[in-house]
Amino acid sequence: MKLGSLKSESRDGALCVVSRDLSKAVKVSDLDRAVFGTLLPSGKNPPASLREAVETWAVSQPLLEKVAKDLESGALATKAFAVDQTRFHSPLPRAFQWADGSAFLHHVKLVRMARKAEMPPSFYHDPLIYQGGSDDFLAPNDPVPQLDFAHGTDFEGEVAVVTDDVPMGVSPESALKHIKLLMIVNDVSLRGLIPDELAKGFGFFQSKPQSAFGPFAVTPDELGTAWKDGRIHLPLNVTYNGQFFGKANAGEMHFHFGQLIAHVARTRTMGAGSIIGSGTVSNENPEMGSSCLAEKRMIEQINEGAVKTPFMKVGDRIQMEMKTPAGQSIFGQINQVVVKAEPAG
Repeated sequence: MKLGSLKSESRDGALCVVSRDLSKAVKVSDLDRAVFGTLLPSGKNPPASLREAVETWAVSQPLLEKVAKDLESGALATKAFAVDQTRFHSPLPRAFQWADGSAFLHHVKLVRMARKAEMPPSFYHDPLIYQGGSDDFLAPNDPVPQLDFAHGTDFEGEVAVVTDDVPMGVSPESALKHIKLLMIVNDVSLRGLIPDELAKGFGFFQSKPQSAFGPFAVTPDELGTAWKDGRIHLPLNVTYNGQFFGKANAGEMHFHFGQLIAHVARTRTMGAGSIIGSGTVSNENPEMGSSCLAEKRMIEQINEGAVKTPFMKVGDRIQMEMKTPAGQSIFGQINQVVVKAEPAG
């Protein structure tokens, strides 16, 4: 099942069910109660937003699966509309929690190597995770606004999951059962601000502005055998200014998503609709390229003794997409251009 959120007057967008080939969709609020039949409890309405659907997943999931089946069969042809990805927001335009890990240890190793620092042994068994801003995500086709390009604007191609309610102290294995949706993400980073923020000992804040997610979230069963052991075993295709930049396989996560969720929930519960990110998708094979500028710059520093690749500037375009082995787009495409923003008065 594939779900999206049309841009609307609501901050949460309008929930849509999307066809497997991403060609057509239906807005859930446009459907008659008869579509849902006895699946819709008396006196209840179907979820209007994906946020609401995730928060009521036990009831909402069968409703939405019925819509997805009817959409594929043609039973909802009169209600369906052609998909224009630019009309869609991030699947969750806002969320109560966005926690991002660094589960690809090759990326972490490169960071340490470029600084000529040893890899702490704890990094192999204790995930790195920070809590980012989640009140106002960018849409997947929105520009990336930047006030000061001395901040070192960078993209980061990642994969992410959306959970239902997760209890405190959950085990990594049980945590996997709480994953309801999968997404791709561009986690924008300001590399020039990171060192000073980390030196304060309180983590990222200004160096992590708004992220954007691919236009469609999918249930794990949509990936078939590519979803295995809490990992998405598919390449994330990254194109920068029209040129190949990376195709690193997301299946090479050192920590799987169950481990990341369990780490977050070690001392707290997680509310439904929480988003957990993988960190930059990274592979040891250099032919796979990179998923962020910082990694390419680190490789240049290590191999050539100097950095050659600059950070992003006005007009630079970043595109990210994940496809099935047959070439079908799964999550739609992130397609963003960097623009100069003016400071508020």
